[in-house]
Amino acid sequence: MIFKYNRKVTKNFAYYTLENVKKFNIFAAEFLNILYMAGKTYSKHPKYYVVWVGRATGVFGTWDACKEQVDGFEGAKYKSFPDRESAEAAYHDDYKKHLHGGAAHSAAKKAKQPAGKFEENALAVDAACSGNPGDMEYRGVYVKTGEVIFQSPVYKCGTNNIGEFLAIVHGLALIKKQGLTDIIIYSDSVTAQSWVKKKKCNTKIIPNPNNQKVFERIAAAEKWLQENTYTTPIRKWDTDAWGEIPADFGRK
Repeated sequence: MIFKYNRKVTKNFAYYTLENVKKFNIFAAEFLNILYMAGKTYSKHPKYYVVWVGRATGVFGTWDACKEQVDGFEGAKYKSFPDRESAEAAYHDDYKKHLHGGAAHSAAKKAKQPAGKFEENALAVDAACSGNPGDMEYRGVYVKTGEVIFQSPVYKCGTNNIGEFLAIVHGLALIKKQGLTDIIIYSDSVTAQSWVKKKKCNTKIIPNPNNQKVFERIAAAEKWLQENTYTTPIRKWDTDAWGEIPADFGRK
């Protein structure tokens, strides 16, 4: 797999110096090749799985990805569809229209299981902010190797939650652009994950000339979420069980 530098993605989500662009391309190429070898699957009759209620919701391209969201999740609602178009249409419907009688799928009620080991075939994202608001930046790191896949410039007058939100969307855009499957994103921010799900950065920060760049990035991220669908699961990083997320800036 050959990594192609995407000007549109970087324009929307980060500015790069020439040095950073070179670094980004090298790391991303390695990242994509590793994921391609580890995660590519083939099926004569592919199915798409809709999760209406689960750890993460959306349309998933494999049963394994779907199972991660519903297995052991009390009250989970999900169903398979023969093609992406019908799955995406169903996702935006009330699940009751699609789950009825014997066709209904509902995960069995189980006690919460220990966190277990995290997935290595994943992109971990995190943000750092000096002050609230303050100087903010974010990055994405490939969990298996610790390589930095992308890193934003420093934005003035941002917040940690804004950075976490932008980092998740940056990761989603990159993964979708490259057509990767069976890859997950880890974030330790419940707030940012909620914002992504709602396709809206619900920050209380008021726009002003000092934070103009931040709000430009927010607008671009929200626009991407409104105009795109994705199947990449977004999971909560269990800091208590696993330690700091690999993308952590180490400034605590």
